[in-house]
Amino acid sequence: MSKDLKQKVNDYSYTQNRELSWLKFNRRVLEEAADTSVPLLERLKFISIFSSNLDEFFMVRVGSLFDISLISPDEIDKKSGMTPAEQLKEIYNVIPGLIEMKKEIYAAVRADLEQTGIIDLDYAALKEEEQKFIGAYFHSKILPMLSPQIVGSHHPAPHLVNKALYIAALLKHKKGKQSLGFIPVPTALPSFIGLPSSDGRFIRLENIILHWAPLLFSGYKVESLCVLSVTRNADISFDNDKFEDIEGDFRTRVSKLLKKRASLSIVRLEINHAVSDAFMSLLNTVIDVKDHQIYFDASPLNMKYVFELKDAFSKKLTAPLLFSPYHPRWPEDLKQNTSMIEQIRKKDRLLFFPYDTVDPFLQLLEEAANRPDVVSIKITIYRLASSSKIAHTLCRAAENGKEVIVLMELLARFDEQNNITWSKLLEDAGCQVIYGIEDFKCHSKICLITMRGKGGLQYITQIGTGNYNEKTNEMYTDLSLMTASETIGTDGAAFFRNMLIGSLEGDYRQLLVAPHGIKSKLCEMIDRQIEKGTQGYICIKANSVTEREVIDKLKDASVAGVEIQLIIRGICCLRPGIPSRTENIHVTSIVGRFLEHARIYCFGKNGEDGLYIASADLMTRNLNRRVEIACPVYDPEIKEQLLWILSTQLKDNVKASFLLPDGSYSRKSNIHPTRVNSQEVFMEQSIHKEESIEEESHETLKARLVRVRQWVSALPFLKGRNGEK
Repeated sequence: MSKDLKQKVNDYSYTQNRELSWLKFNRRVLEEAADTSVPLLERLKFISIFSSNLDEFFMVRVGSLFDISLISPDEIDKKSGMTPAEQLKEIYNVIPGLIEMKKEIYAAVRADLEQTGIIDLDYAALKEEEQKFIGAYFHSKILPMLSPQIVGSHHPAPHLVNKALYIAALLKHKKGKQSLGFIPVPTALPSFIGLPSSDGRFIRLENIILHWAPLLFSGYKVESLCVLSVTRNADISFDNDKFEDIEGDFRTRVSKLLKKRASLSIVRLEINHAVSDAFMSLLNTVIDVKDHQIYFDASPLNMKYVFELKDAFSKKLTAPLLFSPYHPRWPEDLKQNTSMIEQIRKKDRLLFFPYDTVDPFLQLLEEAANRPDVVSIKITIYRLASSSKIAHTLCRAAENGKEVIVLMELLARFDEQNNITWSKLLEDAGCQVIYGIEDFKCHSKICLITMRGKGGLQYITQIGTGNYNEKTNEMYTDLSLMTASETIGTDGAAFFRNMLIGSLEGDYRQLLVAPHGIKSKLCEMIDRQIEKGTQGYICIKANSVTEREVIDKLKDASVAGVEIQLIIRGICCLRPGIPSRTENIHVTSIVGRFLEHARIYCFGKNGEDGLYIASADLMTRNLNRRVEIACPVYDPEIKEQLLWILSTQLKDNVKASFLLPDGSYSRKSNIHPTRVNSQEVFMEQSIHKEESIEEESHETLKARLVRVRQWVSALPFLKGRNGEK
């Protein structure tokens, strides 16, 4: 299909490029570092998160675009009409502004931290006794680990490891010839050294080596030094996710790509300060990059050390500079010393992480591992904690004679080795480990417990929006539904049967299962709201929106007068507020202390036309090339809880931003007179009632539902065209 014909197929007036939208999301992360209401060390962490996000963006997304530019240079992005080369040009135009913003914010945060006593020192700023201490440390600990190398006729250029730090030196020989020297900064050593002279003073490892570098190049004059780092295309293996918007035979195309990859492997060069033309010219002989791929950044080129600072110094110094510790609560509607299985049999239960503790689910799994009537536990695993209580409990269940089936996704990006290690341990304990379906990552979150009962088999099914990872359960907002529904349990059993035989074509009565079941149902439910016109309502909370078919369907709903609220943390390729296209669509993004990760689909103002929690974002990869699950919610109290979560987030005017028609974002700070930080609300207020629903009167429950509906209907943009709610 020609470029001109493809441009006629898609209307780009209400869409935007995925990569540019992601960069706007990462800018919002960086803006958290500029928020003076955020504690100083937390602000430094946000700079570090911004940096690591950008590293991965270059390694995966920019690297992917280079790949696509070789495979299909005329391929047109479905949301912007741009070729891969055009997208790369726009990305490289945007990045310098973000780097400048990062440098300014980092300088301000560093200066403020110095006022508190946490001081990141250059060698020249060390006191005399500190220089003696660091000098001794260098000679005893660092020097034996260093491997300096000179580039010359007898010394080939070193292979620069992705995101490793190097000291580069411009050297001059006695005969006047210039050459390059490199010193890899050892990763086996601490990234910074705390100074014994004062609590809070420290120096980074690269700054120590910078000072002593001339010692390492005897026979040469060191004319200039810098710290540098290269970013490489990290996806050396084939991965469909890289090409989520491209159609066709990927493997055939990639076979052509692999022959060309070497010349395009480096996608970014970072240097800690501007260098001379002569120095840069020599660097270009070793590092093949264009001028627009070179970034001079005075802030640290690797900021992973930031997360270690809080433990390096006294709590007296660091505690006031961090968020107050938050301890997840045990849900008020669950009893701690009572069988979880029996409590779930009485009523569906919902956990809201990180505000609720994961302990009820761990207790459920522990009970299932030991309970005589439990015959099997089946679970999908995408990411596990490095020290996983869940995995240990599954091992114990297998050792107790239960059938334990673990559907393990080995290709969870950057978690591959951890998953391989756990899969071996699970197999050794007697679990049956399967690895999903070729070319389709299993991203669903489901745990099925099967029991013998008087009338036959009975089920407890847990379905979530996030990973079975106790560590991220403390940092990501996610939902976990536990139900004794026979229909959902039967669907869960069918799901695992299908996965065991590699089938994606299963029939399910209530669960929606991608790649075939979620997108079609979403479009069907959107159509139902289109039929209702101005009385229709859609609210979807997800991480990203990229799937063109869903975007177009939401546009159709907007044209029909349906009010649409999207709560999208990250990428949003749909631009709201475009006249005659998306003027009834409103997009909110929340970036705060916790990573917004839960997915909720709500159709109808009170969810009367469908209310789901899901593992899937509205992305091409999730809906078309992953195994995902969306689960309907029927319990009236849990529906109330989900509506309260959505309504609270729509009222957020502290950490929320509006997506504007031009694709930029604006803070909501002036929208409501009352300050509402939704994450703080969730920390202070539980979604659970103090008494269980069995003990609550029908009138009390009815009154609670009315209050939530009044709150939801009073929100901006939920009113009808003539002021009717």
